[in-house]
This record gives sequence, C-alpha cells and structure tokens, in this order.
Amino acid sequence: MSELQKVLVVEDSPTTRRQITDILEGAGYEVISAEDGEAALELVREHHPELVVLDIVLPKKNGYQVCRNIKADPELAIKVMMLTAKDQEKDRIWGQRQGADVYLSKPVDADELVKAVNDMVSTPSRIN
Repeated sequence: MSELQKVLVVEDSPTTRRQITDILEGAGYEVISAEDGEAALELVREHHPELVVLDIVLPKKNGYQVCRNIKADPELAIKVMMLTAKDQEKDRIWGQRQGADVYLSKPVDADELVKAVNDMVSTPSRIN
C-alpha cells in the first residue's frame, strides 16, 4: 500500500481547519494541522509535507512570514497554497511575491480546493 501524500493545513479557526481537513482526507490525503505560524514551521521541518495550505491571518507568525520562511529554505522545496479571506488583488500579488504557488480565497468550494491540491501535488516543486 502506498503512503498517502501529506498536506499541512495552517488555519487558526478550529471550524475551518476541521472543514479543510475533512475535505482533504476525503480526497485521500494525510492531513496534519497547525493553528499558528510557529507551529506550522515546526511541523514543516518535522514532517516534510508535499504541500502547505496556509491562511494569512495567524497568531505568532502570519502566513506571509511562514511562506517566506518555507521558500527561503532550499532543503524544503515545499509548495504553498494560500487559502484566505483576504481576497483583494493587492493581497494576492503580495502573497505571490512571498512565494505562494497558488492563492485561493475563502470560502472555497470543496471541489475547487481538491482540484487545486491535486494539481499542486502532481507537479514537481519549483526551485526558487
């Protein structure tokens, strides 16, 4: 039996974190989760997920800081999807400048989320 692909969900809202986790587990992913930016970085280094689904507004370190930290470490080579309520074009541009591979706005349709995650984990990580 093959090992499930691992996704880290970083979301401070317990309800939203559970919803995203349920959607991704239902799609066949192993999901680990964090409720703040510092815990997210610890889990990234410990578990080396294929993808991080990252909110922006987080305690301790915001999503932009977490994304920059992940992308600054060439040993990680982990893709980052920002999934956030910040839906202004300036937020999207700033997220991409921080290294986000994909930027989706909440609320997101379950099918759209699964498709985006499937697309991201099926393509090689980019080298920054």
